[in-house]
Amino acid sequence: MKHQWRLLLLRSYRSSHRPFLSHDSRFQVIPNSIRSFTHFLHERSGFGALQQGQCLLALPPPVTISAGRSFSSEPTSATEEETSAEAVVIDVFSRLSSNDEITKELDSNNIVISHDLVLEALRSLESSPDVAGRFFRWVSEASPRKISSKSYNTMLLILGVNGLVDEFWKLVDDMKKKGHGVSANVRDKVGEKFQRDGLKGDLNRLREIFASGSIDNSIYKVCNRVCKIVMKDEWSADSEKQLRDLKIKFDSDLVKMIVEKLDMEPRKALLFFRWVDESGSFKHDEKTYNAMARVLGKEKFLDRFQSLIEETRSAGYEMEMETYVRVSARFCQTKMVKEAVELFEFAMAGGNTPTAHCCSLLMKKICTSKKLDMDLFSRTVKAYTGNGNVMTDTMMQSVLKSLRSVDRIGQSSEVLKAMNEEGSGYVPSGNLQSVIVSGLSRKGKKDEANEVVEFMDASGNKLDDKAMASLVEGHCDAGDLEEASTCFKKMIGKEGVSYAGYAFEKLVLAYCNSFEARDAYKLFTELVKQNQKLKPWHSTYKIMVRNLLMKKVAVDGGFEEALSLLRLMRYQGFPPFVDPFIDYFSSSGTAAEAFAFLEALTSKKFPSNVMVMRVFGAMLKSGRHREAQDLLSLSPSYIRRNADVLQLFSSMKPPGKCSLEKPLPSPALIEA
Repeated sequence: MKHQWRLLLLRSYRSSHRPFLSHDSRFQVIPNSIRSFTHFLHERSGFGALQQGQCLLALPPPVTISAGRSFSSEPTSATEEETSAEAVVIDVFSRLSSNDEITKELDSNNIVISHDLVLEALRSLESSPDVAGRFFRWVSEASPRKISSKSYNTMLLILGVNGLVDEFWKLVDDMKKKGHGVSANVRDKVGEKFQRDGLKGDLNRLREIFASGSIDNSIYKVCNRVCKIVMKDEWSADSEKQLRDLKIKFDSDLVKMIVEKLDMEPRKALLFFRWVDESGSFKHDEKTYNAMARVLGKEKFLDRFQSLIEETRSAGYEMEMETYVRVSARFCQTKMVKEAVELFEFAMAGGNTPTAHCCSLLMKKICTSKKLDMDLFSRTVKAYTGNGNVMTDTMMQSVLKSLRSVDRIGQSSEVLKAMNEEGSGYVPSGNLQSVIVSGLSRKGKKDEANEVVEFMDASGNKLDDKAMASLVEGHCDAGDLEEASTCFKKMIGKEGVSYAGYAFEKLVLAYCNSFEARDAYKLFTELVKQNQKLKPWHSTYKIMVRNLLMKKVAVDGGFEEALSLLRLMRYQGFPPFVDPFIDYFSSSGTAAEAFAFLEALTSKKFPSNVMVMRVFGAMLKSGRHREAQDLLSLSPSYIRRNADVLQLFSSMKPPGKCSLEKPLPSPALIEA
């Protein structure tokens, strides 16, 4: 039963095989630009980095041009068009190095890159290797399909004849990887240059490369040959014989490349993976194990994937971060959250541990799943913190954002406990405490909000003043005034309260907005009298006074309450807030109330004449002459005989009246 594993795989493959999508030439992946070559050009010439993948600008339809020049009514030969485009390209790349500038210039000249244009431009730049390199690099990155074998050889010739030997060989190596060979023309002309310069070693190397067919044994060609055999309908003894007949010397890079190329057929990739090891052709290493794991990391091959990663670790190798990231993302995308957590636990127990960002992504995925599985969440936290890591506010913020996105903010307390209990001792900062409790209270989750408060108290990290104020504000926004009042009383029961003024104003405003100004007054006076530390803001007093003097409230006892706040305001050192009183007297209110107001403004017998004039003026202007006269009769004698007061009454007497309804007694009689 030496090959029992292969028989089992074949049996499984034949019974459950379903054809995967075949490769479509329309969607072939174009290789990336030549890395080593572009690197040397960058270092040699100081070219600015061009963004990989930028597309050349296309011309607007319906104009069609072969080399970048729009057709006009006058006939223009193809040669002239090509020459014109070539000249523009040479000029642009000779003058400019900025990617944006180059693109803009080519676009303004309606240049469309073609294979022929690339060749002609490179040939014209044979004596300018720096400019040629810049152009070649730009096209390689922006439009790699336009770079052909001829283009590579033309660039290779430019490097060789200009004595750029190191760069020449780097490009040869990259050409091999792309599947291109060195032409006879390059061999002859560059060979002459090597000979003149006495570079015998390079000359011999060039001749050997050309004689060997240059690319026949490139890793890409070998990979394609192997995959062609493996991808046949069924794996068989004949398949193995064909592979052996290739007489390939397998190495890590080649095996990795073959396995990755077989990604669309994971079973066949695994057959090859097992065969190459059993045949003695190659002993797997960390690189090839991980390549195979990435291919198997799919829902249909979960069992094989799990077995393989265990085998990898047993062999003394670790899971690479690339493997974890790719497979974890695939699991999460296919809603395999439990499997993603198991993979995270496995990776955290190894040498290449996932980052904090990886942990955050997984916790967010758990939070936004169809159901929040707190067991999976706790396992994730435990796996991360058990390795010496700690939970952070950044991680908590990302989790809260995810909970809000699926309307699960009510489970914030559960998440917080899990992040604290699994060995990390995590406690959110003051700002984050505010976010958590206010989010819960605003949603009407008072029980959950209280759980957070109790949890923080139990952990020895009580909610700070700002968080408590946010909790009160949240309850106010939710309309739960009773709970808001309870939380506020707890808040001011602490020592050194710093946010009480803010929270108290929110509480008072919430009562007033609910048309419960008199209840707000009762709470106001109760708390201020009982707690000497509580000093309401001046703006809070203003809110209370304004709402107590609203018409329906004032006539029901609100005026007396507003007046008492006026005295309390003065006692605490605030300037009196008189505007609502003045407005009240202009529309309602008795002379006795106005007199009481004037007395409450000062510790002296009566306020200044200016304030008295404001009250009289408001009453008279609104036509309340009788009330004004009654107030005048109640006022001290020095007010009644004040010339300004008398002039005010005289100037604002009611129509048809010649004098005051109740003439004032003379000063002599007043003194008597």
